[in-house]
Amino acid sequence: MSAATSVPARGAVPPSAQAGRRTPQRVLPGFGLTLGYTLFYLSIIVLIPLSALIFKTFTLTWEQFWAAVSAPRVLASYRLTFGASFLAALVNLGFGLLIAWVLVRYKFPGKKIADALVDLPFALPTAVAGISLTALLASNGWVGQILEPLGIQLAFKPAGIVIALIFIGLPFVVRTVQPVLEDAEKELEEAATCLGATRFQTFTKVILPSITPALLTGFAMAFARAVGEYGSVIFIAGNMPMVSEITPLIIIGKLEQYDYAGATAVAVVMLVISFILLLVINALQAWQRRKS
Repeated sequence: MSAATSVPARGAVPPSAQAGRRTPQRVLPGFGLTLGYTLFYLSIIVLIPLSALIFKTFTLTWEQFWAAVSAPRVLASYRLTFGASFLAALVNLGFGLLIAWVLVRYKFPGKKIADALVDLPFALPTAVAGISLTALLASNGWVGQILEPLGIQLAFKPAGIVIALIFIGLPFVVRTVQPVLEDAEKELEEAATCLGATRFQTFTKVILPSITPALLTGFAMAFARAVGEYGSVIFIAGNMPMVSEITPLIIIGKLEQYDYAGATAVAVVMLVISFILLLVINALQAWQRRKS
């Protein structure tokens, strides 16, 4: 009698199938190791410095903290810093969209040069940008000497700060919106045109809803960059207390006076306000995605 042929148990995988099965290969390690490294890296780079900032502020009493962050000079710097940053981000929102549109939708001589010039504020040292803008907008500069007889003074005024913040924040909007416009489906625009939509209706009803999240992201990045800007602003601001003094300069001044707790207190207020504004912008982005 021949040997009985072994029959695999129910639900068991045959050896031949096991040999042919391949373990999926991952480019990165497993979730546990990747998550652990991510949290460790974020702790070293972000959480620990911010924790040190907050703990240093806790060395102040409530009265000392309130006196440091609510002084008239400090409040004036808050209004100037956040107001100028918000206005500069709004300007970049409009002109950044326009520049991204031209770079994506049109072909013209020197397009690659124009595209490269958008990234110039990234590569240019901020101090060089501030000195260049000051030399350009001062009363004896190329632009300033034309505007000065008209009673328009930009350098050493809040308007000069806004111009500097527009300069350093423009690439954030352009580089955020540009790839979205490149990936946009032009067939939808053609369909809207065939259905009788005007150019304005096509832009507002078809194009704008698809790029709104990217616009909000670029606005948030430009605003956040402007709030913490120091190098390009310090030369053109004039640094006059209650007039053209930005909050980062207040912090630097307190550090030079060895008032570390007062400097961290002002920094914490800026951090909280910036976080709240970015949270609101992210909420608007999420609402826009759900709506679309």
